[in-house]
Order: sequence, then structure tokens, then C-alpha cells
Amino acid sequence: MSYADAYKDCAWMDFETLEKFMIDSLMAVGINETDAKIIGDVLIESDKRGIDSHGIGRLKPIYIDRINIGIMDPVTNIEVLKDDMSTAVLDGHNGMGHVVGKKAMEMAIEKAKKYGTGMVAVRNSNHYGIAGYFATMATDAGMIGITGTNARPSIAPTFGVENMMGTNPLTFGIPTDDPFPFVLDCATSVTQRGKIEVYGRAGKELPPGWVIGHDGSTRTDTQQVLKDLTTGQAALTPLGGIGDQTGGYKGFGYAMVVEILSAALQDGAFMKELNGFDENHKPIPYPLGHFFIAIDPARFMGLEVFKRVAGTICRQIRESEKAPGEDRIYTAGEKEYEAFQYRSKHGCPVPPSLQKMMIELRDTYKLNYSFNFEKK
Repeated sequence: MSYADAYKDCAWMDFETLEKFMIDSLMAVGINETDAKIIGDVLIESDKRGIDSHGIGRLKPIYIDRINIGIMDPVTNIEVLKDDMSTAVLDGHNGMGHVVGKKAMEMAIEKAKKYGTGMVAVRNSNHYGIAGYFATMATDAGMIGITGTNARPSIAPTFGVENMMGTNPLTFGIPTDDPFPFVLDCATSVTQRGKIEVYGRAGKELPPGWVIGHDGSTRTDTQQVLKDLTTGQAALTPLGGIGDQTGGYKGFGYAMVVEILSAALQDGAFMKELNGFDENHKPIPYPLGHFFIAIDPARFMGLEVFKRVAGTICRQIRESEKAPGEDRIYTAGEKEYEAFQYRSKHGCPVPPSLQKMMIELRDTYKLNYSFNFEKK
């Protein structure tokens, strides 16, 4: 199937229009222009890279709706709780995670320039978009970037069925001498809720092994799974899947690493404290924790040496022997780079469900837009 065929039911919109619409929508719910542009930049970067689960698809349900019900503050007040030589702790005070995240990684990078490494922990934040955005802030500065975040409980531990930890991405950005950096940006679960939402919008059943039910068996009923993940009647499986025969304990372990670092470094909330509901099932904030690390390769054998070796490793992997019937091996960040090349020419795909959402936001907030998909 060609790239275009995979999105045959979608409208295609240019980056500039899509980003401007997101910024205007965010400003309509009380976010100032500076912060709205940061959030818009993070979201459009996701769509540019082909990460459709974390771009405009998250605009209304994750950000605007939460602001409107009062569990996310559109005004982001960042407090520096501690600022040591190579470390810092920030409090996001329930503001926008993208804004807090950008500030934190900027601080980590500046500390790495001065001390070789920098690490910043964040408490009381919110969903910060694609973790890879912050990792590539570091690669753009010639640094190694690492970030992680906890999230509302959705992963069941190995041999368990209760959703205890978030999808907890552990993300690495590594500069190379290729045209693109090595960026490993993925959840510590087999999949994450955003991808299940993509399946739901497409009316598709889930692949077996992504979700486990309370009876210990796999679940594929997408729409009910989306409901049951919220109520705790279903859980995502850790990387490696159900049980330990295919290494589920490994994903479980990495999810715990992210949970601990996201909470313990800044004395923040974790696991069930991030459910987003009180004892009466009333929505409450998700006080997420993040961590950001920048490492300066120039402090070792030099940046150019590092990039050359890292790039050579990536190329040798891609050039290695292929499995029967396969003509490509991809390294992390390569598919996103190719998606960006394609979408730079053709725009971002907007499926019918998101077209409906955009029309709803435009009409609700009286934004001055006429979308190309309305002219058909």
C-alpha cells in the first residue's frame, strides 16, 4: 500500500494552516499567544513526523476539553524549586506540559554546555506532547537528549491485569552525521492510548496482544477498550506483551524506571494518584512528572567523532541482511524523517473524524477559517 493510499479518506492540509488553527484554538480557551505558539509547534511537529496519535488529534480531547472542565490551567506559571549546578527541579503548577517541557529542556541544555551534563525534573505538569520534540531540542544543539514522563495508569505489570503505570515513554535523541538524528520515541507499552484512538477513528479492531482484560485474555474491541481503559476494566500490555515468554517483564521494568524517575526526583504524584478522578469519579488534574537530560558529546571525544560513529552504526544496521520479502531496515527516526519529506510537499492528513472536530472548534469559538475539505 502506498503512503497516499493509507490516507485515502483524509483531507490534506498544509503545515502553516494546521498550526495556525491550533494556535488560534488554544488562544480561544485562554492560553496566551507565546505559550500557544509553543504548544502549536509541539503538536504540528508530531503531525509533520507522521505521529498522528499526538498531533491535532490531541488538540480538543486532551487540552481544550481539560481546560474547559477546569482540570488544566491555561496559564502556565513555572516555579524553579531548586537550581543547582547541573540539576534543577521545576513546578509547572498544573500548566501546559509543552511549555514547562520546553523550559526544562532548555535549562538542561544550558547546564550541559557548562558542566557536560544537565538534568531537570518537573512536577505538577500535564501531557507534554511527543517526547521526541524535547529529545530533538538537544540533538539540534549537538547534544544527546533523554526524556521521560509518567502518565495516567494504563499498563498492567507482568502477571497482573490492573492498570498501574502510565505508558511512560523513555525517549532518546542522538545526533548523527545522517540528515536526521537517531530518535527513539516510544511508550514502554506495546502501544499507547493515542494509537488505539487512531484505530477507533478508523473503525478498526485492535491487534491481539495490545490490551489485556481482567480475565487475563487479550482484548480487540477498540471502542469498548477505550472506555474500559478509563475505568480500569482493561489495561495496556508492557513491551513484550502478556506474560514473560516474549519478554513482557522487560517493558514492565522500563515502565517502572520511568515511573520512579518521573516522581521520585521531584517528590511528585505517581501511578493511581494520576487517575484523573476523585473518589466520586469527578475529574481532577493529572499532576504529571517529567525528567529531561542533556549530555554534551564534545566533552568526550568530540561532537564530530560522536556523530560519525553514531551515523556509521545506523548505516551498517540499515545495510545489513534483510529478512525474506523485506527490502528495508529502518533505524529510529528514519520513518519520521521520510514522513516529514512527504508531508512537506503534500501536507498533513486529516481524517473525517478530525475534520468534524475542527469544524466544531471553529464554530464554537467563532474562528475565521474555511477548510479545504468543506469545498468538496
